[in-house]
Amino acid sequence: MPPWCRRVLRLYPGDRFGRKALSVGGFAWCALLAMGHAVDAAESAPLVLEARIPLGDVKGRIDHMTVDLNRQRLYVAELGNDSVGVVDLKAQQVIRTLTGLKEPQGVGFVPVTDTLYVANAGDGSLRLFQGEGLTVAGKIDLGEDPDNVRVDATGNQVLVGYGTGALARIDAGSRKLIGTVPLQAHPEGFQLEAKGERIFINVPDAHEIAVVDRRTNRQLASWPTHALRGNFPLAIDQSGHRVLATFRYPPMLGVFEMRDGAQVAAVDTCGDADDVFIDAKRDRVYVSCGEGFIDVLAEKQRLYVSIARLRTRAGARTALFVPELDRLFVAARATLREPAAIWVFRPTP
Repeated sequence: MPPWCRRVLRLYPGDRFGRKALSVGGFAWCALLAMGHAVDAAESAPLVLEARIPLGDVKGRIDHMTVDLNRQRLYVAELGNDSVGVVDLKAQQVIRTLTGLKEPQGVGFVPVTDTLYVANAGDGSLRLFQGEGLTVAGKIDLGEDPDNVRVDATGNQVLVGYGTGALARIDAGSRKLIGTVPLQAHPEGFQLEAKGERIFINVPDAHEIAVVDRRTNRQLASWPTHALRGNFPLAIDQSGHRVLATFRYPPMLGVFEMRDGAQVAAVDTCGDADDVFIDAKRDRVYVSCGEGFIDVLAEKQRLYVSIARLRTRAGARTALFVPELDRLFVAARATLREPAAIWVFRPTP
């Protein structure tokens, strides 16, 4: 009970007559005020938990997600379950599960061809599913450990990081491999420049952020990460012309200038980060961590400061922020007590 509530009840010590009734009434009134105070506090948080969508009998690790905006569907790579869950966001329920996959990690959706791409670490394949019914539409054998998937809508391509150091380029029209970009080691999170031809790629085993020209398929630069290690998730602040890479050792957000890779800031974050997103509408950064937290940072005068740390669930390290829906989706893996679910957060205000 809050201290101020105790002070209220001291005014009504109670006895076996009227004062006892006042004590009961005071307690009820205090409880109502406390509930209202809790609601106000929740609403003032930068992220409010809006819903939890059960994924069913899904065991083990959950990896990346993507969205079909037209159908309001969320695709969830259920790596430990060898499946992809299909979530209807309007109905807030799973409507289908794609099975028979091999450790799906990355997923990407191409609206123009209505095709879902699923990267499978278990057999090195990229599986394709098309249309409303998600009909099997092909398979591309890439090689070892295909992981993150990105869609280049401008170039009509799908990009996949894989192997001991490569970025595959697939033509979204013909659905064929049209080229590869060699890298120094296995690529993790990467993003495409919105107004330009550069791709920024986390390559943790090479202790670098690689900068690639997607027209020439050549690496333009290598930004050393120095004492920071384990750079997995990456985001681009397009308006601020900065690259944000989140590190696991130590857990920090590194901020780099896009023009030359100069590191301009480093901010502590939660541990075991696997996704980072920029909320351009609110000048915020969301970092999801396997430690069981979401860190919320705000940009203030081109600096980044922590404004909240919200508890989720241990192992809930993958997330997806969808600006068009103004929602952050967090994949919470199953525990001994709770089933796997997608936690839906609404940013405020």
